[in-house]
Amino acid sequence: MNNPRPKAKLSRALGIPLTPKCVKYFEQRPYPPGDHGRARKSTSDYKVRLLEKQRLRFQYNISETQLARAFEKAHRGSAKTGEALVTSLETRLDALVLRSGFARTIYQARQAVTHRHITVNGILVDKPSYQVKPEDIIAVAPRSRNKTPFQVAAAGAHQLATTPPYLEVLLPQLHARLVRQPAREEVPVTCNEQLVVEYYSR
Repeated sequence: MNNPRPKAKLSRALGIPLTPKCVKYFEQRPYPPGDHGRARKSTSDYKVRLLEKQRLRFQYNISETQLARAFEKAHRGSAKTGEALVTSLETRLDALVLRSGFARTIYQARQAVTHRHITVNGILVDKPSYQVKPEDIIAVAPRSRNKTPFQVAAAGAHQLATTPPYLEVLLPQLHARLVRQPAREEVPVTCNEQLVVEYYSR
């Protein structure tokens, strides 16, 4: 699900860079787009919670319906709703393809999955929302490994400065394993998930 708004403009509206390419644009103009972007200071509790919900949604490149569904599932569980929500989103296949360094952005990760370049336990999976379980093996399909984008990834072009501790990654082999469920503090997303919970609980 790509948003029609240019990524740089959307990044400024959300207050976070959504892609590496957006970082420089965001640093140059770290305020909302539009003629009155710098002057906008009025806010409300609702706007604060809405912004936090949108931040979470766009960092995972999911629709409003998908986020609402994930919230309902997290809310029904026994764990803290906000933490369970982030864990659920982080264990989506496209998110873990990104964290493993197989793609540069969440948009590229989603495309890699939908174009059938990614396997889970040796089986091709083309559903970005597929929930990866501990001990599952994520890999680039053998027939896709020689494609330029994945050769670039294997060379470490998209590798995070620090691999999340819930992942074990062999980047040259384009192979990763989900060791365990992520803890909230380990997940590299910018979000106050409690405000998201409050948004949906209003």
